[in-house]
Amino acid sequence: MTQEIEIIIDGQPQRVPAGITVAAALARSSCAASRTSRSGMPRAAFCGMGVCQECRVAIDGQAHQRACMCWVSAGMQIVTQVQS
Repeated sequence: MTQEIEIIIDGQPQRVPAGITVAAALARSSCAASRTSRSGMPRAAFCGMGVCQECRVAIDGQAHQRACMCWVSAGMQIVTQVQS
């Protein structure tokens, strides 16, 4: 049985398995995109190793964090740059 923790994505609590990346948590959530391009297209993790920087989010108040390179932790606050 995998332990679950609670994180907050754009103000919404989400239960996710412990030990996954923020990018994986976003993919599992209702907000799979992490930001939008200048033209308004949704963007998400592409390379999965921190090179493309398509998965940038704010984590616990720190802007421009690469979601594919950060592991979730209980209570983590994630804010995407997705335009509503």
